[in-house]
Amino acid sequence: MTAPTRRILATSAGFVDSGVQQQVRLGATVLRGLALTGKSRPRACLVYTATGDDNMYYALSYEAFNAAGCDVTQLRLFPQPSADPEERLCGSDFVWVGGGSVANLLAVWALHGVGDAMRAAWERGVILGGVSAGSVCWHVGGTTDSFGQQLRPVTNGLGFLPYANGVHYDAEAQRRPLLHELMLDGTLPELAYATDNGIGILYEGLEPTEVISDHTDGDPERGAYVVRRTADGIDEVRLAPGSNPRAH
Repeated sequence: MTAPTRRILATSAGFVDSGVQQQVRLGATVLRGLALTGKSRPRACLVYTATGDDNMYYALSYEAFNAAGCDVTQLRLFPQPSADPEERLCGSDFVWVGGGSVANLLAVWALHGVGDAMRAAWERGVILGGVSAGSVCWHVGGTTDSFGQQLRPVTNGLGFLPYANGVHYDAEAQRRPLLHELMLDGTLPELAYATDNGIGILYEGLEPTEVISDHTDGDPERGAYVVRRTADGIDEVRLAPGSNPRAH
């Protein structure tokens, strides 16, 4: 029996403006993840631990995922788990983890065994995705504003992907230089993948396979990046949307 393909969608993206106030719709990044489930009506599970299970984010997201033809549920951890984590996650086709505090997310997930449940779901072929904190969490670590306005490292990610991760790479001035610094001093791994706002990277197994953009204007300035520590410093290669990161 063939093992299911393990997929992760790590992004600085996910939702786009709907044209209606206080409504959003799913961007191309999330729609690509949903399409890969192969289901006509995917079961999508929302996990918004990083914002303390904020009701507004759930409401906006429920509407967007429903409009895209999904059956939507959630795994809340505040004030107590809303379901058994492994049962809820493994019973989904697609899991979407929202942004916020990755440090808080990882601490609360550890308390409730969510990391182990996420791994079980991933190994069964459930597609795991997320934005910002919901991107960094799948990696060894990255940069975070979880501790204040000055960015700091986070190094206790789930490590499903054995790389560092850079999010909001074009939008926050501290992100790129700090990622480079942390890679050079060995705080983070010698290989990282980063995304500008509106960009996501799809991984199959441990390999990045596709760069996806939510930008319908084909903005040539936004993309993803392969970042490597070398004997001479940091080498960074920009990847345009639609490209295959394995070629770099």
